[in-house]
Amino acid sequence: QVQLEESGGGMVPAGGSLRLSCAASGRTVSSYTMGWFRQAPGKEREFVAAITWGRIGYADSVKGRFTISRDNAKNTVHLQMNNLKPEDTGVYYCAADDAYYSGSYSNPISYDYWGQGTQVTVSS
Repeated sequence: QVQLEESGGGMVPAGGSLRLSCAASGRTVSSYTMGWFRQAPGKEREFVAAITWGRIGYADSVKGRFTISRDNAKNTVHLQMNNLKPEDTGVYYCAADDAYYSGSYSNPISYDYWGQGTQVTVSS
């Protein structure tokens, strides 16, 4: 089993930055596909970013503003979010897929483990 814990959420004004972290425990996730998803009130959970073998993917809405990265030494994945917009508001979830490579990393069904989420609020 893998446990995931997100941190780093908060409230920022539009144009601000936040860095989310996802700390994994139970197993080493350096060979896992790791993803970030978000869910706004009244909306479905949507893909934000993922890192898998040899590839990093982003939702079009966050390209150029968000960066996903791994810190294998700390068994952690980060999501650096810059130039935040009010439409980025939501609960951000970290997810892990035990597949080393995933061609469907943008589909939440592909993931085996989920964190509890961290709230991000961007004010206009």
